Amino acid sequence: MLSTQWQPMAEMNRLRNEMDRVFGRHGNGSGRATAFPPLNVWENDDSLFVEAELPGFDLDDLEIYVTGGNHLSIAGERKQPEHEGGAWHRQERAFGKFRRTLDLPGDVNSDGVEASFCNGVLKLAMPKAEQVKPHRIEVKAI
Repeated sequence: MLSTQWQPMAEMNRLRNEMDRVFGRHGNGSGRATAFPPLNVWENDDSLFVEAELPGFDLDDLEIYVTGGNHLSIAGERKQPEHEGGAWHRQERAFGKFRRTLDLPGDVNSDGVEASFCNGVLKLAMPKAEQVKPHRIEVKAI
């Protein structure tokens, strides 16, 4: 017969980790998501694609780098709008600098990366390096 001892602190930690996962928190207790901007990454046979939500950003304030074949860095600054002669009543939108880096799921050809920015969404199309593209294997009948 198996017996297990109830460990309340382990259960509390498991519950906290699950809540952090569900609500996108990373244990800093602030309740704010720490990853900005939110990114979507997807791929097809030939390319990797990244979409980043960057409303209110100016293209001149964005820097995008691909280094080491699979390391993407997006940095920028959202400047605080100036309202002369007025007073803030609510200021929920964040301003300031950010840097988001991530390891891509495979190497890309950094010379072929294309970027576009439309309606506050940055879209990157990065052609996969030839060595990571799927190759069909011919099977010989023996």
